[in-house]
Amino acid sequence: MTDACSFVFSEELLNYKFGNNHPFNQFRLKLTVDLLHRLYALDNIQIVTPRMATEEELCLVHDPSYIDAVKMAGYGKLPQQVAENYGLGTEDTPIFPKMHEASALLVGGTLTAVDQVMTGQAVHALHLGGGLHHGFRGKASGFCIYNDSSVAIKYLQKKYNARVLYVDTDAHHGDGVQWSFYDDPDVCTLSIHETGRYLFPGTGNVNERGHGKGYGYSFNIPVDAFTEDDSWLHVYTQSIKEVAAFFKPDVILTQNGADSHYYDPLTHLSATMKIYREIPKLAHEIAHQYCGGKWIAVGGGGYDIWRVVPRAWALIWLEMTENSNCYGSLPQDWIEYWQEKAPVSLPMNWDDPADLYKPIPRKAEITEKNLLTLEKSLYPIRNNQKGESKK
Repeated sequence: MTDACSFVFSEELLNYKFGNNHPFNQFRLKLTVDLLHRLYALDNIQIVTPRMATEEELCLVHDPSYIDAVKMAGYGKLPQQVAENYGLGTEDTPIFPKMHEASALLVGGTLTAVDQVMTGQAVHALHLGGGLHHGFRGKASGFCIYNDSSVAIKYLQKKYNARVLYVDTDAHHGDGVQWSFYDDPDVCTLSIHETGRYLFPGTGNVNERGHGKGYGYSFNIPVDAFTEDDSWLHVYTQSIKEVAAFFKPDVILTQNGADSHYYDPLTHLSATMKIYREIPKLAHEIAHQYCGGKWIAVGGGGYDIWRVVPRAWALIWLEMTENSNCYGSLPQDWIEYWQEKAPVSLPMNWDDPADLYKPIPRKAEITEKNLLTLEKSLYPIRNNQKGESKK
């Protein structure tokens, strides 16, 4: 029998919307949910409606003055100069009506997923509306107003006394979550991302290892631009296995940005759907190995909302529910229905063709560089400098 799984979703999550021309587009949620429905892979009884996070919950991470600013901004009452101090009204994070309500719902969706898993109603829970990992204590950043993962981890600590492994496979460094727990030995963060040399936010170097008691609990693997599947997967497989064995978490929270794909317009990596098959598979294994299966997954980046995100995110749910109906052709009725509305040709299959792009001349050099980065990142574990984890 497969594990009980919860899928946190409501159409209201689409209200988190910066405007029609902004790259962050939650319409990708609708495309993913429709793909799963047409596969008969998502039952309505598995869908759980998200709730809004309370102010008290938001204050686990965010400053009350910042929350007030977000509220005022959403009603057109925040002067521009003040807004910019909070990272609001920028090109990345424009102001939109009722932005506090929309943002608090995203956070509440992740908390809903946490409660589903930690109270035993589900073994795994997926909230694709979450994953906004760039939000800071008192500032919006990188399309993120509130940081749902940071709030969820604080909530897991406070309500359930849990030690949390946070794994972030977004192409952008999970900076907001890392800094929230940089001095906390009960939260371990692992981020695999494109090097910040060419990409926002420019952080996530190997030597960012934590601070004070939290030193040695922050892991970063910045892979080189144009990294392909095999090198990316080697880095991911080795790091998640070794970090989980070192930390032995009570629960795993994975952030599943789908922007490492070759098609993504904002990044410079060369991965294909191959990695999006393996990411949830390994997370699933690790959750059962160390946490009695407790696995909460959220969304994140992903800016090719037609060709990449629906496939990548559907694969997380199909893995959670142990549904093998994810090979060969995509459902014909999904392709036909959405092709009229899509500005690009939709993929016909779950997997990408072998000749998706021309061979990359620096492949050997990139692979070697990523191996060295992995070695540096995991050096303290492999040389037992930190000693055994406390559990």
